[in-house]
Amino acid sequence: MLQVTKKAPEFDMPSTKDMKALKENVRLADYRGKWLIMFFYPLDFTFVCPTEIKAFSDRYEDFKKAGADVLAVSTDSVYSHRAWILTPEEKGGLGQIKFPLASDITKDVSRDYGVLLEDKGIALRGLFIIDPEGQLQYQVVHALNVGRSVDETLRVLEALKTGGLCGADWKPGQKTLQV
Repeated sequence: MLQVTKKAPEFDMPSTKDMKALKENVRLADYRGKWLIMFFYPLDFTFVCPTEIKAFSDRYEDFKKAGADVLAVSTDSVYSHRAWILTPEEKGGLGQIKFPLASDITKDVSRDYGVLLEDKGIALRGLFIIDPEGQLQYQVVHALNVGRSVDETLRVLEALKTGGLCGADWKPGQKTLQV
């Protein structure tokens, strides 16, 4: 059962890390030693999804500075991912991004992370923060029609990294609670 503070489910999925051959998979083990922001989105060539992916890509360097990497996942094929990335934005494409898209074509990973809508065969908008030891430290899952906040994701990542007690609306640079 998926639970915060427990080991994150393993995964091994095709990805766009090698855009030409599409033969480089991503695995949870690839991210050991750093934080991982892994988020699921419903479908390529849609409306809300590219706004999220572009927003995370625009802030990718902030995640890297914080010791984290980013991975986006959907149940589309890796070939659909590549086509979406290579299609110009003005024609409904995604354009170039700074992190890979992974293909959960089997739907196993979406199921393991509790975000699969079985009747539709797509993932809900689930975001997970996994620590450098592979432990799930944060999860948020919500409806398909609302995009996620990159600022909030960075804030939560920084809060988790303090190891301290971070009160409501805590921001990086503020003191943690002392008890």
